[in-house]
Amino acid sequence: MIDLYYWTTPNGHKISIFLEEAGLPYNVYPINISQNDQFKPEFLKISPNNKIPAIVDHEPADGGAALSLFESGAILLYLAEKTGKFLPKDLRGRQQTLQWLFWQMGGLGPMAGQNHHFSQFAPEKIPYAIKRYIDETARLYGVLDKQLANNDFVAGGEYSIADMAIYPWIVSHKWQSQNLEDFPNVLRWFNHIQNRPATVKAYALVGKVNPPKP
Repeated sequence: MIDLYYWTTPNGHKISIFLEEAGLPYNVYPINISQNDQFKPEFLKISPNNKIPAIVDHEPADGGAALSLFESGAILLYLAEKTGKFLPKDLRGRQQTLQWLFWQMGGLGPMAGQNHHFSQFAPEKIPYAIKRYIDETARLYGVLDKQLANNDFVAGGEYSIADMAIYPWIVSHKWQSQNLEDFPNVLRWFNHIQNRPATVKAYALVGKVNPPKP
């Protein structure tokens, strides 16, 4: 059984998508970041960087004690290796997948996150910062669009943890001032993943954990 410490953010969705795709049983423990749950001592024992998501695997492959993990990329890699799913076993396919996973972790996620902050949440609107992060997000969308021009999925093979990592950040494209019509290959890919049954189930958690205010 997997315990998922989760909130309804792009990084949280990455892990719920994997768990639904792989059919792994899991319990959800909401960490309401708007109420500072991420700073509670019991959560910090699992995620010392006070960020979601985190997991505790009560049945690790080595048969030992329960294993806790934080950082969404590390969790995706761990779950892929645990299940033997969504990560190619051949050298080249594996590395292609991992480089796009790390592209999201080091590029798209941080840049889109800063885009969200300065354009949506910052108490002071700073035009330079807003333009900087909107432009960089657009550049990264262009990189992704080019990669998808001749590939059904990001890493060039089957659906993988790279797609699961990237997709939730594209969901917020309107917040990022990006029009998917400008990136037709991303739009095709996005629509396909959006309609996968596991994606639908993963995003249904939003209504259960953090329902929209009336």
